[in-house]
Amino acid sequence: MKSKWFVMTSIVLAVLISSIDSTITNTTVPHIVKELGGFELYAWSFVAYMITSTVLTPIAGRLSDMFGRKKVFATGMIVFLIGSLLCGSAQTMLQLVLFRAVQGIGAGIMNPFPSIIAGDLLKVEKRGTVQALFSGMWGISAVLAPLLGALFVEYASWRWIFYVNIPVCIVAVLMLIPYKEAYVPKRAPVDFWGAAMFTASISLLLLLTVVEKGIWLYAAGGILLLAAFIAFELKTKSPLIPLTLFRKRNIAWMIGNTFLACASLFGAASYIPLFMQEVRGNELFVSGLPLLGQAVGWMLVSVPAGKWVIRYGYRRLLLCGNALLIVCGIAAVMINAASGFLFVFSMMFVQGLAYGLIFTVTTIGAQELVEPHQKGISTSMQFFARNIGTAVGTTMMGAFLTKAPDTMAGIHQLLVYGFWMSLLAFASCLFIQSARTASARKRTAV
Repeated sequence: MKSKWFVMTSIVLAVLISSIDSTITNTTVPHIVKELGGFELYAWSFVAYMITSTVLTPIAGRLSDMFGRKKVFATGMIVFLIGSLLCGSAQTMLQLVLFRAVQGIGAGIMNPFPSIIAGDLLKVEKRGTVQALFSGMWGISAVLAPLLGALFVEYASWRWIFYVNIPVCIVAVLMLIPYKEAYVPKRAPVDFWGAAMFTASISLLLLLTVVEKGIWLYAAGGILLLAAFIAFELKTKSPLIPLTLFRKRNIAWMIGNTFLACASLFGAASYIPLFMQEVRGNELFVSGLPLLGQAVGWMLVSVPAGKWVIRYGYRRLLLCGNALLIVCGIAAVMINAASGFLFVFSMMFVQGLAYGLIFTVTTIGAQELVEPHQKGISTSMQFFARNIGTAVGTTMMGAFLTKAPDTMAGIHQLLVYGFWMSLLAFASCLFIQSARTASARKRTAV
């Protein structure tokens, strides 16, 4: 029991440092560029992190199924620590971009493990509470990170936005030492060729979100490599991503629904603060408070979601979650220059309810509808779908914003896009079959 609380503390700290790092970097990079120069590399400080963290997520999940959770999770935190140390010591923007890539590798390895380990340790009905705790960390970071960033930039140095990760990482790794995992790894050879092809293909496809020239070359290269990866995985004895996973209908549709849900309105959280600042004229701190509304809604629905899965099954809950997303989309389309703080806060609260339900249910489904030796890769594929969907949605919204005649028009267009995508996400979950968890099936026929 003691080791259980140690590891729970470790995974909560991992979520906290990941969320604060992502949020605080968004607010302080403009100051970093002023000191280091190299404005042409501004976007790449985010892109390098996004690509490496996204690509490494499913790879880390598969490795955990083969070698155990503890070793891979600890490796991710150590790499993240090293990346943070390097970022804090960067002397040029090029160095910062390269070191952010290292940090992204650590984050990609580390990020899926809080949910994976919680799935190993806790019963289904208790996992919602942990998911609520994770979302609470993101809510805290939404408020705390801008304040920390401002304090570091004004009274110390921007380098401390990275250095602050180091002691937290050390404590998280130390807390992991007493952990004795119950999961017994299923050893298998590492699919290095598959990992290389997967990394190259997804990297090229993600670059489509930022490059302006040679788009067709990136797209063609990414698609060809992805096709080669799939062909290779079908033949190899120890695939990186077991494609048989997608033969499980509910798993496949949950991954698809997660992608579409994130591609719809999840990226709106990046633009709501802009609306509050540029259109409403609010200060930095106030502009971030609607994101706290999202976190509150997320926590409220996540706590009972584990019990709801046992009682109602996956399909009904995902329909409810996606219906709430449509409600959020309708409210988003109604936003105009006169929309006050309460309206925006309420909209983000409903969005939190929607994503809290969708993410908690799909995470539980990813773990309960597969064999134990596939739990890591199945969970990490859900995270991968979220990352890809968020990248696509945020990019599409950014395109609407930059092409609009003014900020308000751009905000309106990107939110209209989100509404239509939410309808598509709702339609996708209609294909999910009625099912409950394994523990529920022991008590009642489905």
